[in-house]
Amino acid sequence: METKDMMMTSMLTMDKRENEGEGHKGREEVGGGEEGTQQENGKPMPSNGFTTSTPQSPREGPGTAATPGGTASGPGGDGAGSTAPLGGLRTLVVQQTSLERPRETWSKKMDFLLSVIGYAVDLGNVWRFPYICYQNGGGAFLLPYLLMAVFGGVPLFYMELALGQFHRSGCISIWKHVCPIFKGIGFAICIIALYIAFYYNTIMAWALYYLLSSLRPTLPWTTCTNSWNTANCNSYMSTDHNVSWSNSSTSPAEEFYTRHVLQVHLSPGLHQLGSVSWQLALCLLFIFTIVYFSIWKGVKTSGKVVWVTATFPYLVLLILLVRGATLPGAWRGVVFYLKPDWEKLLSTTVWIDAAAQIFFSLGPGFGVLLAFASYNPFHNNCYKDALITSSVNCLTSFLSGFVIFTVLGYMAEMRQQDVSAVAKDAGPSLLFIIYAEAIANMPAATFFAIIFFLMIIMLGLDSTGGAFVVKLFEEYATGPAVITVVLLEVIAVSWFYGTTRFCNDVHLMLGFYPGCFWRVCWVAICPCFLLFIIISFLAFPPEVRLFHYHYPQWTTVLGYCIGVSSFICVPAYMVYHLLTAKGTFKQRLLKSITPEPSSDGHRDLIVTNAV
Repeated sequence: METKDMMMTSMLTMDKRENEGEGHKGREEVGGGEEGTQQENGKPMPSNGFTTSTPQSPREGPGTAATPGGTASGPGGDGAGSTAPLGGLRTLVVQQTSLERPRETWSKKMDFLLSVIGYAVDLGNVWRFPYICYQNGGGAFLLPYLLMAVFGGVPLFYMELALGQFHRSGCISIWKHVCPIFKGIGFAICIIALYIAFYYNTIMAWALYYLLSSLRPTLPWTTCTNSWNTANCNSYMSTDHNVSWSNSSTSPAEEFYTRHVLQVHLSPGLHQLGSVSWQLALCLLFIFTIVYFSIWKGVKTSGKVVWVTATFPYLVLLILLVRGATLPGAWRGVVFYLKPDWEKLLSTTVWIDAAAQIFFSLGPGFGVLLAFASYNPFHNNCYKDALITSSVNCLTSFLSGFVIFTVLGYMAEMRQQDVSAVAKDAGPSLLFIIYAEAIANMPAATFFAIIFFLMIIMLGLDSTGGAFVVKLFEEYATGPAVITVVLLEVIAVSWFYGTTRFCNDVHLMLGFYPGCFWRVCWVAICPCFLLFIIISFLAFPPEVRLFHYHYPQWTTVLGYCIGVSSFICVPAYMVYHLLTAKGTFKQRLLKSITPEPSSDGHRDLIVTNAV
């Protein structure tokens, strides 16, 4: 699980590299003409020193051509490779070949799978899914979640992997092969990736601060004797039998997070953020440095990093699950998690939350899946990969739910409250308050605190302001914008590029056509699924709240402006493309929706005669 931020940054780097040398063509003479061609290890080389590109797709072929005499020419043949007697008729084969360096690929198939799993399984699985499930009736939420996954999330996931693998392009350059007028989608994705990097890295910086604070015999969020604690602080452990808890009580874990790390009590709100915390600023700088060195050499580096970052979190989750199951009252949380409240299904909010959760969990539309798949072998079974990684993603969310709800059951037992009344706030507070409280009750708490917050950093690394800004970006900067971008993406592929052409591409790679289910999802169900989320968001804008602070009305306008700042690239590029194209308006419009043929690694052989 490498951060969405790290993956977003990596995606931009990959997209830049793939354009180096694009458009250059060379000519080499095989058989009679020797000028302009060099030999290196028995392979023909253009005179500039680049080796000829290796075949990447079945359309390239082995480089055979028919001679006038009917003899096939090619490697090991007697056609163009043989030389006629001096003065006789010779066959000259002119081969056009791409002079760009061979495209980088994953060292192993597992590198790709772990990278995709690490990208899809991120902090949202650990904190957002359990909380969304918690506030939408527990087990009742699982039904709309699974339906939205089957008919919306997985088809979009599969579509992006197939697109990236076939066209071998990133989020910007791919659109010339799909529908050129929609190239603005790529620029919008890059801006959204930048916004995500802002707040994901900030959350990882908080986790780093927790990690450093754990390097002491007694964890600072287990006692009420620290300088930041208030008179309402009420400390309890799993061994305590008489705990006096009131509505005004706060736990030491909550006060450590809100008053010491975030220091939200020093700021009245978004209009006055206060001074910069130099400790968190240094942590943030260190996180950006880690992200850079994790991806600076492309997939060869990131493919190795994910072997640790994508597997380690599962070990930590299993340890926390075992410990959570042994806490008093854990069964209350599990019952709440699995016992469905069917009346909740009558609320549209549950379905909106389910659609949004599966969408952001799998992560189509961020450009990362396109970039990752573009470094696969041409015939890699991306259909199987899509099913495996999306299943792992959903199962991880389900597992995280057990981890969270066992601790919620314990907290409800100790405080003598209902499970539904324990968690007051969503978002990262689940990570830094509830998980921290669970760790505090474990033997060798310091050790487990270290590995847990290492896990949080790794989860962030696989998926890549202060608390008030982070919340604003989380609600507005990425959500509505990226959903709109994906809606345009699926429309461009299904309606303009065409499902028939897209299915032919898949058949060329995998040897079989996508079934009717996938076609119907791409053409109709997925666009309706995304449009439903967008309309619901606009009709029922979220009430943004952080702890006891309610965001004022002007922040809603600011949030929409931030969201539009990325999405505006799409219509802006459409206007630019139509204005700069040549010809009549009809010709320009037709050219803007006509895909250019993909020529990556393809070779055109021209047979001619020479004396």
